[in-house]
Amino acid sequence: MKLFILSAKDSKDLERISEELSQKKFKTVESDKNFILMKKRRYGNTIIQIAIFILALMVSSLFLIANVVYFTYSYLWASPHVLITTEKEDEDGQKLEFNSMDEVLAKADATL
Repeated sequence: MKLFILSAKDSKDLERISEELSQKKFKTVESDKNFILMKKRRYGNTIIQIAIFILALMVSSLFLIANVVYFTYSYLWASPHVLITTEKEDEDGQKLEFNSMDEVLAKADATL
């Protein structure tokens, strides 16, 4: 699971970015006056899961294990988390490396 960090200029910009991500089915996990943490759960590609399930029916039930592994990977590790913050430095005083909105949306819509 990778944490994407988006920069906001002020609280209005923080809310605007949050609303934009909410329209893309991101859910708010935690919020404060300086940040909002959001996540989007991915369940895997339906076509891949159906193909694996058909293989399990025709060839071997061991393919069901592959389907469970794929679902678990998608749900737990491939689901993007986004931190929207007005802070420019971390608690150690080092500058934060920000991602772009395009990077976040590409990860949210990725197949694998």
